[in-house]
Amino acid sequence: RLTTDITNIQNAYMMSIRVAVRCPIMLFFALFMAFQINSHLAPIFVIAIPILAVGLVIIISNAKRIFERVFRTYDKLNNVVQENLLGIRVVKSFVREEHEKEKFGKVSQEIYMDFSKAEKLIAFNMPLMQLCVYACILTVSWLSAHLVVGGSMDVGQLTSMFSYIMMILMSLMMLSMVLVMIILARASAERITELLNEESDLRNGENPVEEVKDGSVVFENVSFSYAKDPSKECLKNVNLNIKSGETVGILGGTGTSKTTLVQLIPRLYDATEGRILVGGVDVRDYDMDALREQVAMVLQKNVLFSGTIKENLRWGKKDATDEEMVRVCKLAQADPFIQEFPDKYDTYIEQGGSNV
Repeated sequence: RLTTDITNIQNAYMMSIRVAVRCPIMLFFALFMAFQINSHLAPIFVIAIPILAVGLVIIISNAKRIFERVFRTYDKLNNVVQENLLGIRVVKSFVREEHEKEKFGKVSQEIYMDFSKAEKLIAFNMPLMQLCVYACILTVSWLSAHLVVGGSMDVGQLTSMFSYIMMILMSLMMLSMVLVMIILARASAERITELLNEESDLRNGENPVEEVKDGSVVFENVSFSYAKDPSKECLKNVNLNIKSGETVGILGGTGTSKTTLVQLIPRLYDATEGRILVGGVDVRDYDMDALREQVAMVLQKNVLFSGTIKENLRWGKKDATDEEMVRVCKLAQADPFIQEFPDKYDTYIEQGGSNV
């Protein structure tokens, strides 16, 4: 969506502002001049254009459905590539290169087949357009021959008529090219607007509480399911009362929802049933930014962002002084490691912390 879909929209927009403005104007004036030369012959174009329009609408509606399917398959292809890049050591360790190549080839083949089908449909627009235009030329030639012989039309006017027919042909050809791009862009635009219009399930109430009074945490009959399905709950009827100032350890094996339990406190998720109180107030009644400012959390997976060590440290406190940063790094036993770098706290961290 961030690459292929946006590129499709950019290309369609560039074509539209150049071609889709000029060609209709050229088409209109060519028709106007054709009527000025001979009002009896010009209606032939008026009959041909709706026939062409109906044909193009049929082609577009069928091709659009296929392109929507193609872009969904593109997502699968990107997913396969991403998995292989991130899990390259696992793939090599288990000697699964051939299996992954086969999986990639299968998804690629799906895209190829769908694209071929869509392009075959779109290819019909050119023969359809030429059929209409050359039918117009033949009809005009046949009718105008009688008019020239009868003396009601001269050869110069007939030549002009053919020139305007070619102008109409060129306008329609260019418009059909734009229509193909718009078909692609429309399918892409719908996928992008899905993301833009997506709303978070988590939002503030009407009068959110801004201040957290103390550090007490209470779980009252809390149940939680990632799938919002009562039969797939990972936490069920949890009751927990932690007083402000207490230190509590929660122990359990892998996958027993320890992390999930903690993530409910700063409202990274909402409990499916029951309620969680922080400082005596339901977390859903707090302003989310105010709540998360007060809940300090060390996540299971550490992430370093591109920037200096200082910039990464200031994620915890925007206006932290150099002295404060050195103090907390000493407490965390990180200062000796940082001091080994030539630039100390001004050392630049690459994406994902790959240089450390």
